[in-house]
Amino acid sequence: MAGGPREVLTLQLGHFAGFVGAHWWNQQDAALCRPTDAKEPPGELCPDVLYRTGRTLHGQETYTPRLILMDLKGSLSSLKQEGGLYKDKQLDAAIAWQGKLTTHKEEIYPKNPYLQDLLSAEGVLNSDGIWRVKSIPNGKGPPPFTTATTPKPVIPTEGSIRVWSDFLRVHLHPRSICMIQKYNHDGEAGRLEAFGQGESILKEPKYLEELEDRLHFYVEECDYLQGFQILCDLHNGFSGVGAKAAELLQDEYSGRGIITWGLLPGPYCLGEPQKNIYRLLNTAFGLVHLSAHSSLVCPLSLGGSLGLQPEPPVNFPHLQYDVVTAGATIPFPLVPSQSLPDTLMQLGEATPWTPLSACGDPSGTCCFAQSVVLRGLDRACHTSQLTPGTPLPSPLHACTTGEEVLAQYLQQQQPRVRSSSHLLLTPCKVVPPYPYLFSSSLSQQGLVLDGPPTGAAVESIPVLGALCSSSSLNRTLGDLAKDLARLDLRRWASFMDAGVEQDDLEETLQELRSLAQCYQSGDSLMD
Repeated sequence: MAGGPREVLTLQLGHFAGFVGAHWWNQQDAALCRPTDAKEPPGELCPDVLYRTGRTLHGQETYTPRLILMDLKGSLSSLKQEGGLYKDKQLDAAIAWQGKLTTHKEEIYPKNPYLQDLLSAEGVLNSDGIWRVKSIPNGKGPPPFTTATTPKPVIPTEGSIRVWSDFLRVHLHPRSICMIQKYNHDGEAGRLEAFGQGESILKEPKYLEELEDRLHFYVEECDYLQGFQILCDLHNGFSGVGAKAAELLQDEYSGRGIITWGLLPGPYCLGEPQKNIYRLLNTAFGLVHLSAHSSLVCPLSLGGSLGLQPEPPVNFPHLQYDVVTAGATIPFPLVPSQSLPDTLMQLGEATPWTPLSACGDPSGTCCFAQSVVLRGLDRACHTSQLTPGTPLPSPLHACTTGEEVLAQYLQQQQPRVRSSSHLLLTPCKVVPPYPYLFSSSLSQQGLVLDGPPTGAAVESIPVLGALCSSSSLNRTLGDLAKDLARLDLRRWASFMDAGVEQDDLEETLQELRSLAQCYQSGDSLMD
């Protein structure tokens, strides 16, 4: 890109956001390891937008996420708050102080076997618990994971994963982790449960100044800051932290884009009424306040709804997951003998992606605008592979480029919708434990096999993803407002005691209804 990368700073707020972020950063890190003999030159995706270069005190070059994350006391397990790449802060203090020293040691958490297995495959884990990095061919990411030569890694089970850092393969900068010590991650006491609690955190000078200091550190080293990406829990008190953080970014860095992903775990159960009601309240307050201070807000959840009544989780035909309006097709269902026009034609008139924003069934809804990305298909299958002179099954088979195929398909599907589309060659890398979550009906490249299973682990997949402005949000936000209006707040005074007043609730309810009206279908809203 001319003039260098347009940098993005990521804020990751909350423990569930930590899980999503850990997997996302692992994927970004895997994407850094392009084979040296790749037929297509790199450059479609620019990691320098998300990463920063640095150097340790020993002269070792580093490449770490441009990231600020906030979580609660007791949430890091074996991960050190200052990371493992730079000199230990306690050692610095010991060298500077010449007086008597008293050492207090916290309980040492053993490294998760799954993570230790991964790190030992990518570096040397010394007896002191420090991972010494092996030489890296491209100087950025870890060596590629090769299932053909590497023993099958330890597969994490539900009971073996305690916190998000048990999944994280990426080294973080010492300025990345910001711990909120006044609330606990574990136990029933001292929890960050309510929106008002989260708002109050960034009203305290201690935490506000710490966040501002970290923001200035990352922003001032950027040549051209494009904007901010926020990954934020919506279901707990971090919705309030995210709201105040977005407000701060809007005030301090006006003109920069802020894209916010509001994250909710799903599916959930109705066994604990207070947690379910708090989830509803936090989600409503979070969506209203985040949308007021962000350029774009997108809720993400594998659950079927945002309201009080749970709906079945979303289903992907070739993916087995137990959980952990965007939409995705994972993987894109291309058969090796087919072309992109063949596959799109077979999809018919159905929506080609599965919704990931807890907005329910998209059928019967109206889309106003959308941005679509298809990545990971070999250029040879972008256009029709029919023998010249063969009758064309559809207009898509007459297109001369893959970009034209995708754009024309979207135009045929929804002729009145404003669409932007992008076709990228780079697939989505599948790093452990992901190879073992996919159906045996997929090839190593994530294509749908038209023959017997090979038994090989999936190494990469093609993915179709979309962001849509849709009338489904009218129903989703409207239902959320109805559930909120039905609450008898006298039963949930503890939520109000956290710093939210009755007037705030009434204002939030009105804002939700106003947001829902913005997504009504009808010609009157298309002017």
